[in-house]
Amino acid sequence: MKVATLRDGSRDGQLVVVSRDLQQAHFAAGIAGRMQHLLDDWSFIAPQLNELYVALNEGRARHAFAFDPAQCMAPLARAFQWADGSAYVNHVELVRKARGAEMPPSFWTDPLMYQGGSDDLLGPCDDIVCPSEKFGIDFEAEVAVITDDVPMGAAAGEAAGHIKLLMLANDVSLRNLIPDELAKGFGFFQSKPATAFSPVAVTPDEFGDDWRDGKVHRPIVVHWNGVKVGEPNAGEDMTFGFPQLIAHAAKTRNLRAGSIIGSGTVSNLDRSRGYCCIAEKRSLEMIADGKATTPFMKYGDTVAIEMFDRHGASLFGAIRQKVAPPKKR
Repeated sequence: MKVATLRDGSRDGQLVVVSRDLQQAHFAAGIAGRMQHLLDDWSFIAPQLNELYVALNEGRARHAFAFDPAQCMAPLARAFQWADGSAYVNHVELVRKARGAEMPPSFWTDPLMYQGGSDDLLGPCDDIVCPSEKFGIDFEAEVAVITDDVPMGAAAGEAAGHIKLLMLANDVSLRNLIPDELAKGFGFFQSKPATAFSPVAVTPDEFGDDWRDGKVHRPIVVHWNGVKVGEPNAGEDMTFGFPQLIAHAAKTRNLRAGSIIGSGTVSNLDRSRGYCCIAEKRSLEMIADGKATTPFMKYGDTVAIEMFDRHGASLFGAIRQKVAPPKKR
């Protein structure tokens, strides 16, 4: 099943079911008006929406309309929790090596995770608004999941059953703000502005055999200013699958329905597959030449993030964003 949230003038938008080919949509009103309603009562509402999904795919839905990703908010427009991991540890090791820092061995066994801002999540076509180009604007292409209620202390095996939907994410980083924030010893805040998500959220069964071990085994394709810069496989070199990330987040707290858990920047050891964030490219330059030459994003720059199935069909629709300065008040 594929679902999305369309703008309707409210903070939370209107839940719609989207056809598998992303061409048609149908309002879910009468079953669930908002994405959070679905997540709060998944076992009751999801089967009803799936019936609508089947009818939509078969051309039997009476009030279907053309699906427009530009009208989408984030699938879950504001969430109770957005926690982002760093599951591709080779990426962490590379970035640390570039700045001459050794990586603790525990990073391979104990996931890294930070608490992001979940009150202001962006739609797939919303601008990346940043007060200054000097902040070092960087995209980060990721996969994310949405859970239902996860009890505190849930093991990875149990956590797997709480994954209800998957999305793509652009977890924007302001790289030039990060060093000073981390030096304070209290983690990210100003260096992590609003995150954008794909037009649709997708249930794991839609991936068939490409969803296994709590990982999506498909390439994530990134274009920067129209040029493809990365196509790493999201399932390869993922040290911690989503069940492990969820279990890590739930070690000392309950995760309530509507919690979003991110994978961190997708990265492969095979560097010929490119990169999903500029920082990785710059790290490789630092290691090879002693200096980074690739610039960060500027106003007017664009980024597109998308994933395709084995037949070339878009799975989530595309994140397509432009970097822009704040509007004058």
